[in-house]
Amino acid sequence: MDKKNEDYSGRSIPLRSVGAGSSMGGPGKQSAFARVENSPGFSVLAYCMASISMTIVNKYIVSGSQWNMNFLYLAIQSAVCVVTVLAGKYSGFIKELGDFDWQKGKRWFPISALLVGMIYTGAKALQFLSVPVYTIFKNLTIIVIAYGEVLWFGGQVTPLTLASFGLMVLSSVIAAWSDIRAAVTGVHPAVATDAVSTLNAGYAWMGMNVICSACFVLGMRKVIKKMNFKDKDTMLYNNLLSIPILVVCSLLLEDWSSENLARNFPPETRKSLMIGIIYSGVIAIFISYCSAWCVRCTSSTTYSMVGALNKLPIAVAGLVFFDAPVTFGGVSAIGIGFVSGLVYAWAKVRQTAENKLKLPTSQPVMSASAQSSKDANA
Repeated sequence: MDKKNEDYSGRSIPLRSVGAGSSMGGPGKQSAFARVENSPGFSVLAYCMASISMTIVNKYIVSGSQWNMNFLYLAIQSAVCVVTVLAGKYSGFIKELGDFDWQKGKRWFPISALLVGMIYTGAKALQFLSVPVYTIFKNLTIIVIAYGEVLWFGGQVTPLTLASFGLMVLSSVIAAWSDIRAAVTGVHPAVATDAVSTLNAGYAWMGMNVICSACFVLGMRKVIKKMNFKDKDTMLYNNLLSIPILVVCSLLLEDWSSENLARNFPPETRKSLMIGIIYSGVIAIFISYCSAWCVRCTSSTTYSMVGALNKLPIAVAGLVFFDAPVTFGGVSAIGIGFVSGLVYAWAKVRQTAENKLKLPTSQPVMSASAQSSKDANA
């Protein structure tokens, strides 16, 4: 599973592209929009740009020294997602989206609670860690999901996949070592006596995020099959049911005093923060659309490779837009993490090819992310 980025991509399962494969204006007379809609290059570029911008915007919002209202931020983001989805439904852009069913909502509520845990811990980890380190550690989620599927769904971990997992762990260890060393020696920009404690808090939140992300993905896969949910249903229920949880948590656990609101939304950056929050809600939906667009115009294999390759520009963007320290260890960790993603994608390609060669006397064993995608699009 390509981790969108992130936690926020987990909020919505990829949409099926509207009018996929259709020809506007007849053969040879496609409109400019139709040509773009069926362009592999544009689909890959759109997916990469959406993923990178989502991570950068999230980091910008939560990285303020006085920021402490993550629940409020995520509640607004979910609300924007729901409004965007409903606007798409009533405008005819998002089709075959049914009305909300309270009985289904009750059954789906535990999944939304796991989603809240995932996105909240992700936001906290991103608040304390640099974008490159956060991106590297997100790879560990793939390992937990893979072995979770081995235990509960009869999945399989091939030797090549295991090798990619080893590289993921190595890159995470190097990233942590480099970050802590930079903090201790004063190279880190946030030079302070509690620099290491701050990093340790980030690693703790990152560990919780890995667990929450894996539980969310595995739990969602199981419930989707039982409830026969489609892509758009999952997207709506995920965001709509997470709003009351986030609002209640914000009211109970966060400081709503005028002084604290002023610290979180200072007048000089208030407008840009609100634009960023609204943008993050809209782009979460756009990422899901671009995921389906990329798969339709290319292939699931190409999409997996793009997800692996996309880790590098996200990490580099974090170095460019924020004051993350550029060290030999950090750059090495990014490189190893990038290679681990490529090895993992190649392992998926080989495993899929081997499964196709098997006689159809039994259902083939699929890789973790391939099976999850199949279930989500069932």
